[in-house]
Amino acid sequence: MARETILRLTATCLCGMALTGCVMAEKYEAEKARSLNFQRLLAQEEKRTGDLDAELKQTKAQASELEARNREMTAQIQAVREQLASIQEEAAASREAESMRTHMKGESKGKKAKKKAKAEAPPAPATAPATEELAPASPPAMAGSSASAHVVEAGETLYRIARQNGVSVQQLREWNNLKNDVIEVGQELVVSPP
Repeated sequence: MARETILRLTATCLCGMALTGCVMAEKYEAEKARSLNFQRLLAQEEKRTGDLDAELKQTKAQASELEARNREMTAQIQAVREQLASIQEEAAASREAESMRTHMKGESKGKKAKKKAKAEAPPAPATAPATEELAPASPPAMAGSSASAHVVEAGETLYRIARQNGVSVQQLREWNNLKNDVIEVGQELVVSPP
C-alpha cells in the first residue's frame, strides 16, 4: 500500500506539474503575443514620428522661403514708393518750370508788343509822362489789411507756396507785384487776397 500511495502521490505531482506547465505555456504565449503587438504599435508610432519630422522640416523650409520672399517684396515696395515720390517731385518741378517758361514767354511777348506800340505811336508830349510806368509799386500787405503773409524759406518756389495756400502762381504775382517767379529767402509774400 505504501507503494500505491507513493504512486498516487507521484501521479498527482506529475499531473500538477503538467497542468502548471500548460498554464505557464499559455501565459508565455499570451505575453509573447502582447510583446509582439506592442512592438508593432511602437514601430507604427516611430514611422508616424518620422513622417511628422519630415513634414515639420519641409514646413520650416517653406516658412523661411516665404520670409525671404516677404523681405524681398517689402524692399521692392519701398523702392517703388521712393521712385514714385521722386517722380511726383520731378513732375511738380516740371510743371513749375513749364509755368515759369509760359509766363516768361507771355512777359517777353508783352514787352515786345509794348516796344512795337511805342515805336509806332507818335511821341507823347514831354510834359505828361505816363504815370503808370513811373509810379513805384505800392507794398502789397499794409498794416490793418486782412491778407495773410508767408516768409520764403530756403528751397521754396512760388509754385510750391501757391499750391500750399490753394492759390494760383498768377495770383501770388499780382498780390506781390512780382514781374517773374524769382523769389528770395526771407522775402515776405501775401498769400491771400488783400
